[in-house]
Amino acid sequence: MLRLLRWLLLLLLLPPPGSPEPPGLAPPSPGGPPQAPDLLYADGLRAYAAGAWAPAVALLREALRSRAALGRARRDCGAYCAAEPGVSLPAAPGPDSGPGAWEPLLLRAALRRAECLTQCGARRLGPGGAARLRVGSAIRDAFRRREPYNYLQRAYYQLKKLDLAAAAAHTFFVANPAHLQMREDMAKYRRMSGVPPQSFRDLETPPYWAAFDTGLEHLGRQEAGLALPWLEDALQESLAQVESCRASCEGPEEQEREAEEEEGTGSQGGLYEAIAGHWTRVLQCRQRCVGDVATRPGRSLPVPDFLPTQLRRLHEAHAQVGNLSQAVENVLSFLLFYPEDEAAKTALDRYQAQLGEPRPGLGPREDIQRFVLRSLGEKRQLYYAVEHLGASFKDPDPWTPAAFIPEALREKLREDQEKRPWDDEPPQPKPLTHWKDVLLMEGVTLTQDARQLNGSERAVLDGLLTPAECGVLLQLAKDAAEAGARSGYRGRRSPHTPHERFEGLTVLKAAQLARAGAVGSQGAQLLLEVSERVRSLTQAYFSPDRPLHLSFTHLVCRSAIEGEQAQRMDLSHPVHADNCVLDPDTGECWREPPAYTYRDYSGLLYLNDDFQGGDLFFTEPNALTVTAQVRPRCGRLVAFSSGVENPHGVWAVTRGRRCALALWHTWAPEHREQEWTEAKELLRGPEKDEEDVASRDPGPEPPNRRLPRLQDKAGKPPRIREEL
Repeated sequence: MLRLLRWLLLLLLLPPPGSPEPPGLAPPSPGGPPQAPDLLYADGLRAYAAGAWAPAVALLREALRSRAALGRARRDCGAYCAAEPGVSLPAAPGPDSGPGAWEPLLLRAALRRAECLTQCGARRLGPGGAARLRVGSAIRDAFRRREPYNYLQRAYYQLKKLDLAAAAAHTFFVANPAHLQMREDMAKYRRMSGVPPQSFRDLETPPYWAAFDTGLEHLGRQEAGLALPWLEDALQESLAQVESCRASCEGPEEQEREAEEEEGTGSQGGLYEAIAGHWTRVLQCRQRCVGDVATRPGRSLPVPDFLPTQLRRLHEAHAQVGNLSQAVENVLSFLLFYPEDEAAKTALDRYQAQLGEPRPGLGPREDIQRFVLRSLGEKRQLYYAVEHLGASFKDPDPWTPAAFIPEALREKLREDQEKRPWDDEPPQPKPLTHWKDVLLMEGVTLTQDARQLNGSERAVLDGLLTPAECGVLLQLAKDAAEAGARSGYRGRRSPHTPHERFEGLTVLKAAQLARAGAVGSQGAQLLLEVSERVRSLTQAYFSPDRPLHLSFTHLVCRSAIEGEQAQRMDLSHPVHADNCVLDPDTGECWREPPAYTYRDYSGLLYLNDDFQGGDLFFTEPNALTVTAQVRPRCGRLVAFSSGVENPHGVWAVTRGRRCALALWHTWAPEHREQEWTEAKELLRGPEKDEEDVASRDPGPEPPNRRLPRLQDKAGKPPRIREEL
């Protein structure tokens, strides 16, 4: 009954139907103390599972508001109490101080600071303060992944609020770019006439990223004057975000997480051991804040040297517009991080020469000076704890002076910082004669090896399919398309070019269509057999001593759109690597999302050649220099390792329809393709699947996540449809 009253109250706070919604997700109960985010989130999921879309929206929005209010309160209370008289920490004891004179001052200041924080939290957050709003690690992780927005987009869709549904979907997708179902949902929203482009806005990303990117765009167009206010805003907002992160490091949840990760650290011994362990965990969290702020949503690695990079951009832009004093100020700030940087020292000399007379009051920015001095003080304490107390600390900053690092740790830490996952050289291909012993399939021939393809871990093999088998798979793709149950991109325009149409079919969808009688079971069964055939051959060729698993199998067709091929200049598929994000400017490949980092080998098995264009090509890491090109034909397999050593693309398909079976393999068994096993069981099972064939263009799917075990009136958990 109490929960029903809460739903009714939140429904009253929702705007009436047809009223304009403010930008973003406005708080439904402004002015009131926030409620516990975890309880609101759990109630929101229960409402979602029950199909109560309006209460679900209200509860999920309130959970987001409550979490944001908790973060603001901690930041503001921390700043307020640090400035209060009588709560600042005492100065370090001098040589004339008596024994134990400093201890009571320290503990008294700590008690007063705790009292101030408790009272401030109660004023801002209601009785109980921050302790009442403490959330568990699972809920914290869900908010970090922006999962509430996944549920919100579905609920808004059901309420016909398409603008807010698109905004929630976009917000989730920015942080989860590898989420296949959300990618499909985003494509659906973009096709809807009632969803304008401005609906696709990110409701969570801090504003400093937009300011930073806008400033870089102006610099790229040689508009330094326009770039300066954006770059300055980006730096100020970045520093403010660091302060907010540092405040959260003192929260109880953060300490619980640190204690879980380092079980036993600081928990043994007496008072001072416990204080030292707790303080070490706070410092470790604070040192991670710069990396957290420098990490874009959806990425797993931070932008290197984020703050020094902003200072470098600022001093260069100020110099271009003639603001030499500000240029000196920012280059001196940069030199606080890298005092021996030759380019910065040369720029400083040039600016000072142009200024003429010395400016004694001109120095580094105060905000950067405070940041560096504070960070170095914390690093000194952490390295002391590492050396003398057995604590652990991975320094996130490459600019830390070597003098701060204990000699015993210096070399190892430098190696850890400099080592990158792609530094290991790929294994060299074995001689051609070796592979003749492992190609045991009748009729399969090795056409080109890595040496002939001017690369490493590449091969072209012919004879994996007969013409009749190619015909069966081509008919399967055609029948599936006519059945209107395309997977992947649902037969819409290709995501890589507007001049082609893209159709995709997974093994599970093929099996479901075969069970429904929409396609022939022979084709679906052959799709499974052929994918296993390719996996076995790829393992024998590249990884005979380590098992490979299929991670994804996709029958794809690309069709040229008539009337749109004249003077076409783009590619059917731009140059990319399959398990890392390729940066052609530097030749590096970042093994992080949105790339499928667990993919180890790739394969393309072609089904036809009656089309124009569509050749596969390999390039150097600059994505410009073509090193090899392969013409598709029935039964031809191109197999290669999935990393930076094999960037590849597809030339434009200018006429006809090009079909191929794309396969990716992994060494990690936890990433094996579960749909393959399900499809095999489905084709073998005597009973018909309960689910009907999907409609031609269904609405957005529910989030791909198992809801908490909720119970209906009969005591059984409700059925929630889950799809990738």
